[in-house]
Amino acid sequence: MSSMLTAYRSLVTDLSATVGEGEAQSIARLFFEDLFGWHRGRRDRELSLEEAQLLASSKARLLAGEPVQYITQQADFYGLRLKVGPGVLIPRPETEELVEWVLEEKQTAQSPKILDIGTGSGCIPLAIKKNWPAAEVWAIDVSEEALAIAHKNGIHQGLDIHWTQADVLDTATWSDLPQFDIIISNPPYIPHKEAVLMPDGVKIYEPNLALFVEDDDALIFYRTIMELAIQQAQPGSILFFECNEFNAEEVADLATALGFNNGELRKDLQGKWRMWRGEVGLD
Repeated sequence: MSSMLTAYRSLVTDLSATVGEGEAQSIARLFFEDLFGWHRGRRDRELSLEEAQLLASSKARLLAGEPVQYITQQADFYGLRLKVGPGVLIPRPETEELVEWVLEEKQTAQSPKILDIGTGSGCIPLAIKKNWPAAEVWAIDVSEEALAIAHKNGIHQGLDIHWTQADVLDTATWSDLPQFDIIISNPPYIPHKEAVLMPDGVKIYEPNLALFVEDDDALIFYRTIMELAIQQAQPGSILFFECNEFNAEEVADLATALGFNNGELRKDLQGKWRMWRGEVGLD
C-alpha cells in the first residue's frame, strides 16, 4: 500500500504526459481533496484498501480524459460546493465573472425577479440567491436530468429557487413565466464547426445539448432569449449573456437591432469578449 503523497505524485506523473504538469497537478489536487480529504501540506498517511481501489479505477478514467469533476461528482462555483454529473456542464470561472456582474445590480434593485435560462447545475441562480437573498429567482432548463441535479443542489445549499422544465425555443411556454427584472443566460453557443478547437474531454464527456448550436444559426438562443426578454420584462429590465468569444460582437449588434439600450460587452480575466449586458428598450 502506498502513501497519499506517493500516490499523488504518481498520478501527477501519469497525467503530465497528456495534459502537462500544471494541469496534472490541478487535477490531482481536486481528486485527492474531494475524494480523500487530503492535500499536499497535510500529514502524509497510507491509503486504505478502499481508497487504493478507488484511485486505481479512477486513474484509468482520468487518463482517458474524463473531467475530474465527474469522477468526484462535485465542483466549486462562487463559494458553493455543487453536485455535478455528465448531464450538466462543469461550471467555469468565466461564468463566476458573469455572476459578479449581475450582483452589481444589488446597488440599485431591492427584491427583483430574476430568471436564469439553461441553468444546468443551477450554479448561476444558486450563487445569485446566496448573495442576494431578497431576489426571487427562477431557473429553467430543457433537460430533466439537469434540473434534477440543480434541484438537489438547491436543497443541499438551503436555497429556494423556482425550478421549471421548459424549452426556451418553444415560445408557447413563455406566457407561463412571470415578468422579470433581470434575465441571465449562458446558452449553447458553440457552432459544430468550432468543435475542432475544443479539448476532447469536453466534447466527449460534457453534454452536447448544452454546448452546440447549428452552424447556420449560431445566435438562435441569443435571438430567442432577447425576444423573450422583450415580452417578459418591463422596459429598463436587464439582460445578461455569457458569449462565445468569436461572435460576441454579433450578439451586441443583434441586441441593438432589436432595440436594447445601453449595451455593453465585457472581457473576462483572460482578455476575451465573453459577457454582454443590455436593457430592454421602450416599445
